[in-house]
Amino acid sequence: MNVKKQWMMSGLVVCLTSFVFSCQTTEKTATETDYVSYVDPYIGSGEHGHVFVGANVPFGAVQIGPQNIHKGWDWCSGYHYSDSVLIGFSHTHLSGTGCADLGDILVMPFTGKVRTARGEQDNIEGACSSYYRHENESVSPGYYSLLLDNGVHVELTATERVAMHRYAFPQNEPAHLLINLKEGNGDRAYDTYLKKIDDYTVEGYRFSHGWSPQHKVFFTMKFDQPVASLEVFNDDEPAGTDELTGEKVKGVVSFKEGTKDVQAKVAISSVSCENALKNMQAELSHWNFDQVHQEAVSKWNDQLACVVVDTPDERAKKIFYTAVYHTFIAPTLYCDVNGEFRGQDDKVYTDTNWTNYSTFSLWDTYRTLNPLYTIIAPEKVDDIVNSFLSIYDQQGKLPIWHLVGGETNCMPGYSSVPVIADAYLKGFNGFDAERAFQTMKGTATYEKQNGVPYVLEKGYIPCDKVHEATSIAMEYAADDWGTALMAKKMGKQEDYENFLKRGKYYAQYYDRDINFVRPKMDDDSWRTPYDPFRSIHGVGDFTEGTGWQYTFFVPQHPEGMIEILGGDAAFITKLDSLFVVEGDMGEGASSDISGLIGQYAHGNEPSHHVAYLYPYAGEQWKTAEKVRYIQDEFYTDQPEGIIGNEDCGQMSAWHVMSALGFYQVNPSNGVFVFGSPLFGKASVRLKGGKTFDVVAQNNSKDNIYIQSVTLNGQPYDKSYILYDDIMKGGNLTFVMGNTPNKQFGAAPENRPKSAE
Repeated sequence: MNVKKQWMMSGLVVCLTSFVFSCQTTEKTATETDYVSYVDPYIGSGEHGHVFVGANVPFGAVQIGPQNIHKGWDWCSGYHYSDSVLIGFSHTHLSGTGCADLGDILVMPFTGKVRTARGEQDNIEGACSSYYRHENESVSPGYYSLLLDNGVHVELTATERVAMHRYAFPQNEPAHLLINLKEGNGDRAYDTYLKKIDDYTVEGYRFSHGWSPQHKVFFTMKFDQPVASLEVFNDDEPAGTDELTGEKVKGVVSFKEGTKDVQAKVAISSVSCENALKNMQAELSHWNFDQVHQEAVSKWNDQLACVVVDTPDERAKKIFYTAVYHTFIAPTLYCDVNGEFRGQDDKVYTDTNWTNYSTFSLWDTYRTLNPLYTIIAPEKVDDIVNSFLSIYDQQGKLPIWHLVGGETNCMPGYSSVPVIADAYLKGFNGFDAERAFQTMKGTATYEKQNGVPYVLEKGYIPCDKVHEATSIAMEYAADDWGTALMAKKMGKQEDYENFLKRGKYYAQYYDRDINFVRPKMDDDSWRTPYDPFRSIHGVGDFTEGTGWQYTFFVPQHPEGMIEILGGDAAFITKLDSLFVVEGDMGEGASSDISGLIGQYAHGNEPSHHVAYLYPYAGEQWKTAEKVRYIQDEFYTDQPEGIIGNEDCGQMSAWHVMSALGFYQVNPSNGVFVFGSPLFGKASVRLKGGKTFDVVAQNNSKDNIYIQSVTLNGQPYDKSYILYDDIMKGGNLTFVMGNTPNKQFGAAPENRPKSAE
C-alpha cells in the first residue's frame, strides 16, 4: 500500500556487558532500564517494511529467524507478517531491503516419517513445512519463540556468530530436523555439502548466486542429544547416509526414540567449517540457553541505552526504541574470531587490528544512519571505514551496496565516499586518511563505474546513454563534495578545486525556464517532452523518484540550489508546492515512492533531507511543521508502522535523529539542522562518560514550534548545531510553542551553511 497524504496547510498543527567482537571491545555501560521491553520487532514486518524478525545481537553475523516461502518483493527479509506457512529457520537475513537474498542454512524441526519436501503456499500436505499463528509466536531483541502447528515448540537466541536453538517435540513422536541447503531466500545454491562428523556434530556449507553475485556460508552444528542417523538427499531423492555434496543437498537428522527436548548450536563462517567450529568454541562453549538469551538481552540493553528519552508517552517510547533497535541490525559482522573473512575476490583475508563488516546499504544509510553512528555508535565508525578500504583492495573501487563478500552494484552513487569524508572531518583517526583519500579519488575516476566516463569527459551523464542518468549524476555530485572538503582539510588544493567543481555539477541539470531539474541529452539539449511527475522504475531518468523530488536533491549545497531557483522567497514557494502538488507518476512508477505528501515521498530516501531545507532560506518553522507531521503519520506501533522499506536502518535512523530535534542535511559537513524535538528530554550517551541533553520545554503535540534555544545556558540564535558542540557534551534546551516564531533562525548569519 502506497500511503498518500495531502498536506493541509490551513489549520494543520502539526550492548555482552563488554560488547566483544573479534577485534574490538566497546565500553560497557551499565543499564538499569529494560530498554528491550520497549522494542517491538513486528513493527515494519507488514506492508513494505521488510524488516528482520528473529533473534540476533547488535551487528551480529547471525540473524536466526523464521522463513516463509519466498513470494516476491515483500518477502525480502524472508518473513512477512501476513504469512501463515513456515518452511524453517534460517541463520542469515536481510532487514528492510528492497531486494532478496540470504536465508542460508535452513533448518526445520518436525515429527513423524522422514521427508524433505517443502510444499507450496496452498498445499503443504506431506511436506516438512508447518502452519503457524501469531498468537503462538513471541519475539524480542535476542529471542524468538514459536509453537508450530506441527506441535514442536521452538526457541531461538544468538551470540555474534552462533545461533542457539531449543526444541520441545511432542511426546512419543519421532523427532527430526531437516537441514535444507537447497533453499535460500530468492537466491540459487550452486554447491552444497553436508556431513555427519560424530554422534553430536554435523558440518556443511552453502554456496549461492543471488543479489550478491556469490556468497559462501560454512557451518558447524552441534546437538546436546545424540544423532541416531543422518539421511541425505539430492533435493528430495534419497542419496544415502552421513555425507553428500551437490547443488541441492538436504539432510534429515533423526534423534533416538523417546527424545523430546533437543538443543542445537549453529556457528557460521565465510571461510571454513573449521573456522565455524572455532567461532562456536570461542563464543558458546556451554548449553545454557537461558544464559545466552540473557546475555543477548544485556547486549541489546547496553546498545539501546545510547539515547535515554524521558516521556510519559509509552507508545512513543515503543516506536522510538524499536527504531533505535533497527539501526543496530546492519551492518553485519563479517569476520571470524581469528579475524579471517572471505573477500570479494574469493580470497581469505586476515585482519586483527580492526573488525570487518558487510551489508552496506550505502545509498540509503549515508544520509542519516552513518552520520547518526558518529554520535551514538562512534566505536563502529573506524571499523566501517576500514571495511570499505579492504573492499577497495578486493574490487578496485569502494563499496556501492556490498553484501557478505559480494558487490551488488545496486543503486546510484559511490555512497561510501561521503561516509569516509564525514568520519575524517569529524576527527575519526582509526584509519589511514591518505589511503582513504586515494580510494575516494580512485572510485570517482573508476571508468567501469556506471556513468563515470561521461562525468570525466562531459561533466554530466547523458540521459539517452545511461538509465537513471540524472539521479546518478546528482548523487555523484553530492559524493564529490565530501571528497572536496576532505581534500581541503588535508591541504590538497588541486584535488579540492577539482572535486568542488564536480560537487557543483548539479547546476547543469536545472532548466531555469521551468525551474526543475531536467535530464540532458548527449547533444547537450534537454530531454523533450519532459514531465517532472513521471517515474519509470529502473529504466527512466530518475532512481525511484521523479523530477519533482530530484529538483530538491542538493544536500551538499542547498544555498546553490536556492540561488538557481530564484532566491529565498521563490525557493520557499517552490518547496511549499512540493508538499501539495498532485500529478500522475504513470504506470511504470516505482513502488518505492511511498509515504507521499504531495510529491514529497518519505517512504524513499531521496526525499529524507528535504523537509530540513527551509532553514537554509530562513523559515525554520516550516521544517518543524513538516517533521512533526511525518513523525506522527508515518511512524506507528503497528506491523505496517514503517512507511517504506526500512533499508538496513535508514528509515528508522531518520526517526531517531529527528526525535532528537536535528538532522545532518549535508552528509559530510557535521552541520545538524534543527527540526522539532519529539520528547521533553533526550540524553545522548557520549564517549568518556559525557552526555548531551536535549530538553524541549513546553513540548506537546500542539507545541511543535521552536520559540527560543539555549546551549549550555547561553542564548543560541542559530537554526543548527555543529557536531563538535554535540560531542563536547552539555545541554541544548528548546522552548516550544504552538505558534511559529518566524524570527528564529531567519537572519542570514543564523542559517545553516555548506562549507566550501
